[in-house]
Amino acid sequence: MGHGHHHHVDPEAGDRRVFAAIAVNLGLTAAQILGGIVSGSLALIADALHNFSDAISLIIAFGARKIARRPRNAKMTFGYGRVEVVAALINYTTLIVIGLYLLYEAAMRFADPQDVEGWLIVVIAGIALVVDAATAMLTYTMSKSSVNIRAAFLHNVADALGSVAVIVAGTLILLYDWRLVDPIVTVLIAGYILWQSFREIGPVIRILMLGSPPEIETGAVLDTVRDLDGVAGIHHAHFWQMDEHRAALDAHVVIAEGRWSDADAVKEQIKTALADRFNIEHTTLELECARHACDDPSEFGGRGHKHKAASEEA
Repeated sequence: MGHGHHHHVDPEAGDRRVFAAIAVNLGLTAAQILGGIVSGSLALIADALHNFSDAISLIIAFGARKIARRPRNAKMTFGYGRVEVVAALINYTTLIVIGLYLLYEAAMRFADPQDVEGWLIVVIAGIALVVDAATAMLTYTMSKSSVNIRAAFLHNVADALGSVAVIVAGTLILLYDWRLVDPIVTVLIAGYILWQSFREIGPVIRILMLGSPPEIETGAVLDTVRDLDGVAGIHHAHFWQMDEHRAALDAHVVIAEGRWSDADAVKEQIKTALADRFNIEHTTLELECARHACDDPSEFGGRGHKHKAASEEA
């Protein structure tokens, strides 16, 4: 991957922060739902559902962090690191469902506007804004190195914006008795949830679909290998991500004619270059001598055919 520096937080300290964020969000969710029911505010309940989704997201991320630390074994030879990517997929999919549901509820409220208690909305949303800011502070540092925590952090930022929108809606209801502002704000919150979720779910799916790391220019990697001394070619390349931070490459490398005795040194040279220039730490290379390399190979993936040995061709 292109970036080489990550901000790391001690696992135990990180767990405590995530746990505190969960507790704060669950408490806020209960208060907002109660306030929304009492005041009749759909926007407040919408914001509560988003907060609840954040709490669930944090709970899933908390469990995933624990599982990801398990050592490799015979059944999981790559380890459990990808569980956090799976958790992120669950979180974003759930958010998309919630966003669509809120749009439906807002449409129903447009058709049949309800009375809303403005003052209660403003007070509870103001408390929510403070809590959202506190939760974001708890997860900010970890968000730089974890797809799960980053999602939770972005959700809290969205919640803070949602709380601001709810405060504006409550104020307009108090000043002008404009009741349609409640479903309008609900649509804005739902729209932000959907926009954010669709934006973030793509990279998660890319990892699970074994897509190439987005920060790596695959053509440049192959050109770098080809330019190394002793290399006659590279093909059948598979770029993928073991998890969010570790890139991998499987490929066939053709050793130049007359250099087979140096094959091990050439392989080590390739691995070093890939690690230093592209931060590709996991590399599996199948070496081929120039005379018996794959016939008409594809550059990426594919399946080449070995040239027949001279004795077989005779």
